[in-house]
Amino acid sequence: MALWAIVPVKPLRRGKSRLAGVLSPEERNDLNRRLLTHTLETLNAIPEIEQILVISRDQAALSLAREHGARTVLENGAPELNVALARATIVAKNYATRGLLIVPADLPLISPEDVIAMLDIAVDPPVVVLAPDHRRQGTNALLVCPIGLIEYDFGPGSFQRHCERALQAGARLEILELPSLALDMDMPEDLEMVIERLETSFSNIFD
Repeated sequence: MALWAIVPVKPLRRGKSRLAGVLSPEERNDLNRRLLTHTLETLNAIPEIEQILVISRDQAALSLAREHGARTVLENGAPELNVALARATIVAKNYATRGLLIVPADLPLISPEDVIAMLDIAVDPPVVVLAPDHRRQGTNALLVCPIGLIEYDFGPGSFQRHCERALQAGARLEILELPSLALDMDMPEDLEMVIERLETSFSNIFD
């Protein structure tokens, strides 16, 4: 199934503020750049993804995205993730894409195989595929086909809300729980889990 991927990105120098206790501003900026680069390289490796669309209010993030061949949308006004995603969805819909994958730029363990696993079960639309975080509270990846099937409701507790919206829309709901998709980088313990899980280049920020 061909589709577009949307990657929302917070300002590189301000993102991951909850890691301020363990990382300096320069280290967080470096970490955010690495995470975004890894996400874009992962998505670029998947032939079924026709286009990557990065939305951010940070020109540095958008410039980095364009270096990796992504389209970009500048987020205006006060930051509100669901509004920004709705705007990006309209851009994608103008190109008549069949489905849409939303992947945040803070999944350090995401791989092409993870995304392909989502695509493999996104058959016979209407369908919504959800990958929850390891706390089973947030939504770490969301695939919607056809595009615009549900409204986005990211934020604390979004996993349950997205499940409910999918069912209300009459879609087939698929939940994909993979350790690599479940781990994001919001809290210091998340950073520790990543370093424990694999020998990652992120670990050198502590050297």
